[in-house]
Amino acid sequence: MSVHILLSTFYFLNSHTMALTKEKKQKSIESLKEIISSQKSVFFADFSKVNSKDLFDLRKKLKETGCVLKVGKKTLIRIAFGQSQISFWNKIKKSIPGQLALVFGMEDEIAPARISNQFSKVNENFKILGGIFEGRFIDREKALELANLPTRDELLGRLVGSLSSPITSFVRVLSKIKN
Repeated sequence: MSVHILLSTFYFLNSHTMALTKEKKQKSIESLKEIISSQKSVFFADFSKVNSKDLFDLRKKLKETGCVLKVGKKTLIRIAFGQSQISFWNKIKKSIPGQLALVFGMEDEIAPARISNQFSKVNENFKILGGIFEGRFIDREKALELANLPTRDELLGRLVGSLSSPITSFVRVLSKIKN
């Protein structure tokens, strides 16, 4: 093989890589900062070896519940968090072995952890690493505890059930006394 062909191949491969320009990086940082400023919680996940179809399905499921999944370069994510006055990167950095996905809770604080946990049970390559909840960094174990909490609607249903049960029993007693 001639040197010319090797150089041409090298040039072709390098000219078609997806390197981000400075402008694209800045737009990515601004987009992340906007989401960071309006989130109620964020959970970090390693999605190495997760196929794109499964990731697309997860994105769709998250969107239905008012959550957002963002994937980005770790450096840009670090900059976006730093510019958003969130200085947890040193704690986060220790738990990121591979590619990083951010799952933002925009409406419900627990939904991103719950949905991510359900997804990780089906797809073993998706691993929850930790998150930011109520303004504090939480490790993987705390994130999984939050993921296993019942939904708000389930808790309200339990509350209504526990409140109505004694009242119903009291009404039955009163009706028997009346008879």
